[in-house]
Amino acid sequence: MQFTKMHGIGNDFIIIDGFRQAIHDPSALAVKLCDRRFGIGADGLIVAAPSTVADARMRIFNRDGSEPEMCGNGIRCLGKFLYDSGICRKLAMTVETRAGVLALALEQDGGTVKRLKVDMGAPCFDPGQIPVASGSNRLTLDVEGHALRFFCVSMGNPHAVTFDLYPGDDLFHRLGPLLERHEVFPRRANIEFCRVNATGGADVRVWERGDGPTLACGTGACAVLAAGASLGLLPRAATIALPGGALDILWADDGRLYMTGPAETVFTGEV
Repeated sequence: MQFTKMHGIGNDFIIIDGFRQAIHDPSALAVKLCDRRFGIGADGLIVAAPSTVADARMRIFNRDGSEPEMCGNGIRCLGKFLYDSGICRKLAMTVETRAGVLALALEQDGGTVKRLKVDMGAPCFDPGQIPVASGSNRLTLDVEGHALRFFCVSMGNPHAVTFDLYPGDDLFHRLGPLLERHEVFPRRANIEFCRVNATGGADVRVWERGDGPTLACGTGACAVLAAGASLGLLPRAATIALPGGALDILWADDGRLYMTGPAETVFTGEV
C-alpha cells in the first residue's frame, strides 16, 4: 500500500489514495499505522476517496481509530495531496467531509502549493448541536480544584475553549483527558487552553479528542477565534499561535470562518 506522510504546522497525517487503492478497515489501519513506535507514526490517517458531490471525499481517523467529523490541518494536507498527485489539478476545489462540503483555495509559490485557505463554515453555538449536556454553550467546570469557564463551539466537531488557564505540561496532561471525557460532552470534546498574546492574537494548547496533545488543530484555531471574538477578547481576524506554528483565521461578514495555513509533504513510502 502506497502512502504519503504530510503535516500542517506539526499536526501530521498519513494520506492514503483511496481512488486507486481499496481500504477495507481504515479504523484498524489508523491504529496500526499511526503508532509512533510500531508504525509510521501520525496524529491521524486520511483516506482520499471519490465523492458524488465534491472533487473528493475526506475520511479521517484518529490514532485511537475513531472517526471525527472534520480536521482543519488535515483538509489542507489533503488539498495539497490531491493537487500534487494529479487527482484534482485545480487551485479551487471542494472536499466532502462528515461536516459538509468545504471549499479550498490553493496558493502556489514557484509552482508548488504552499498554503491553502479553507472556508470552514459558520461556527455553531447551539448546545444541542455542539453537543453539550447543558442549556447553554457557556459552562463552568470544576476539575482538580480548578473552576474553568468554557465557551463551547462546534466547527463540525465539538470544542470547549477557555481563556482562564494556559497550563504547563504537567497540568495540561492531567486536565486534558479529564475534560475531553467530561460527562457534559456526550461525544467528548476537543479542549483549547488559551491566552491573549501581545500581537492581539492568541496562544493555544490543544488536547484533541481521540489523539491527546497535538502540535496544532485547525478546527480548534477557528473555535478559539469564534469564542474569543464573541467574548470581546479577540478581533474577528487574528493569528492563532499553536505549538507547531500559526494559522490566520478570519470571521468574515458573511458569518463564515476562513482558515489559512501551510501544508507540507514529508515523505512517501510503501507499507
